[in-house]
Amino acid sequence: MSQLKLLLQVALRNLFVSKINILIGGIIFFGTVLVVVGGAFVDSMDEAMSRSIIGSVAGHLQVYSEKSKDELSLFGQMGGEPDLSAVDDFSRIKDVVQKHPNVKTVVPMGTSGALITSGNTVDLTLARLRDLYKKVAEGETPELRAQISSLQSHVRQMLSLLEEDLKRRSELVDEKANDPADVEALARARSESFWADFDKDPFGSLEFLENRIAPQVTDGDMLYIRYTGTDLVNFQNTFDRMRIVDGGPVPPGRRGMLLSKFIYEEAFKLKTARRLDLIQEARTLNHKMISADPQLERWVKENRTQTREILFQLDPIKTKQAVERLQRVLGSQETELGKLLPLFFTMDDSNFDTRYRQFYAELAPLLDLYRIRIGDDLTITAFTRTGYVQSVNVKIYGTYQFDGLEKSAVAGSLNLMDLMSFRELYGYLTAEKKAELAKLQEASGVAEVKREDAESALFGEEGSATLTADATPGLIDEDAQLDGFAQKVRREELANRVYTQEEIEKGVVLSAAVLLKDPELLEQTMAELQATVKAEGLPLRVISWQKASGLIGQFVLVAKLVLYFAVFIIFVVALVIINNAMMMATLQRVREVGTLRAIGAQRSFVLNMVLVETLVLGLVFGTFGAVVGGAIMQLLGHVGIPAGNEALYFFFSGPRLFPTLHASNLVEAFVIVLVVSALSTFHPAFLATRVSPLQAMQTDE
Repeated sequence: MSQLKLLLQVALRNLFVSKINILIGGIIFFGTVLVVVGGAFVDSMDEAMSRSIIGSVAGHLQVYSEKSKDELSLFGQMGGEPDLSAVDDFSRIKDVVQKHPNVKTVVPMGTSGALITSGNTVDLTLARLRDLYKKVAEGETPELRAQISSLQSHVRQMLSLLEEDLKRRSELVDEKANDPADVEALARARSESFWADFDKDPFGSLEFLENRIAPQVTDGDMLYIRYTGTDLVNFQNTFDRMRIVDGGPVPPGRRGMLLSKFIYEEAFKLKTARRLDLIQEARTLNHKMISADPQLERWVKENRTQTREILFQLDPIKTKQAVERLQRVLGSQETELGKLLPLFFTMDDSNFDTRYRQFYAELAPLLDLYRIRIGDDLTITAFTRTGYVQSVNVKIYGTYQFDGLEKSAVAGSLNLMDLMSFRELYGYLTAEKKAELAKLQEASGVAEVKREDAESALFGEEGSATLTADATPGLIDEDAQLDGFAQKVRREELANRVYTQEEIEKGVVLSAAVLLKDPELLEQTMAELQATVKAEGLPLRVISWQKASGLIGQFVLVAKLVLYFAVFIIFVVALVIINNAMMMATLQRVREVGTLRAIGAQRSFVLNMVLVETLVLGLVFGTFGAVVGGAIMQLLGHVGIPAGNEALYFFFSGPRLFPTLHASNLVEAFVIVLVVSALSTFHPAFLATRVSPLQAMQTDE
């Protein structure tokens, strides 16, 4: 103890005597600040990324069938959706998993994908016109006739624009560029006789327009969407990152869908409006300039040259209103909308903000900004697990986003669907389907035959029953089966039916998300749940959120490794700098070391003296650095760090990262700085003690 006390006195005396000590202290100070800030920043980003995924769709754990050919990947995998075996009864999983003391809740899930067609402008207009004519059958009113006349005028204006497009194409390319059949069909649709006879057979006329005219307009989109079927109420109550943006939630027990806000904006919004939004985001969020960014210049050019989708949307009345508004905004006397729009969309850094506001104030109210509106029914058609095509109609109740993943093209594009619609679309028999099938079997008189008796039943072996087909005239009413009104009634019955919680939970799922009370016990809980389901005879796998997230989870892991590697490189650089500084400081004290050795100091004493001095230096300047680093993190925790681009949106779990400082960051900083300082000092101090006292006292270097 007396020797330690002496070494501490020597260390404190020499603390500020040498300029080299001040230099080393400064390096330790900045190193400590770097360790505290860097460590807290990396930990905060790790927590933010993990929070985004856990709080959005993955949960802490995922449970799925061990019979699956592929591993669970909630956000998809290369080559399509993973091939998962279904779990027959979610309620059974819930009963077993929910018993664990660390399990907070269990959410049923099933993820798949489908192609949908959003329809072009002509398709949508003709669909509205068809709906109006259906209402005429129930009774015509002056208001209804006025709406029909307005839509007819709109269709005729679109036909006029389409005719201009065909003429322009033949002039620019070749007269043979247009299909003669298309030209002939357009000429018929443009004729006065076609519209004079329209009301005699409105549905026949609409069918002609839908089949021969609408396909000539190519602004419709074929879109692949990914959707997750789930208990929507339980899902929204469980995942705290979920936030409804437009509309409202699907009512409890009802069929319905919530579209991803990312998909809603990217796929269903008017392309001109979407490009304006992207330019606005780039200018405000990333501080980009149109004049200096080729992408922004391209979007401006596309808006200026691709005005047809706006022209097709406007009927004669709205066209007149748009002309008047653009004349006022531009101070122009031009009367042709096709010339006013390119003038309006000629934008640069000086006028963009003004034109952006004017677009939404003047033009947007005249347009349908979205192909699918909140409250519309969306028809989703997909291949079932057995290979046949199945369709369901679901009502769009609203849009939602996962905060922190709202700009992610992978994670932010997941749409939510009620579990009953998902089961039907994926190819599982719902209660309605089973009842309908039973009625058909009863009405047709079909008898179930066992596989082993099939041959004898078909070929009538002696002593066996035979299958006989009797004519059943009138048993199947084709008119009733094909009646569109009957189909509509059935869809309305399904849409209005309220399912019980037991019906929702007692059925097939592909996986289940498990939320924990104490996430720190994730590994332990995962192992215990795996043992529990095995003991219960359930063929299930229990995996962590990171593994279940597939590509996203791997990305998080790689991002963490890159960040920690970057910090490690900085530590290595600091180690080299401190080592060089300590080498210089120790070599400058060779004569002092020689004198101490000459008066009887042992090599161990000299070595301990240098190490203690370095540790004291590290403690003093390290404490100062930790205080400053902590203050910096407290400041950043209040003001936040803005996400400069979409990638940082994911890393920061939102538009700003609010880093937090943990006690572990301070402890790690002290330990790392002291270890680095000690290691940097040990080698030069050891070399100095190897010099003999005589040589040390005689040298000047």
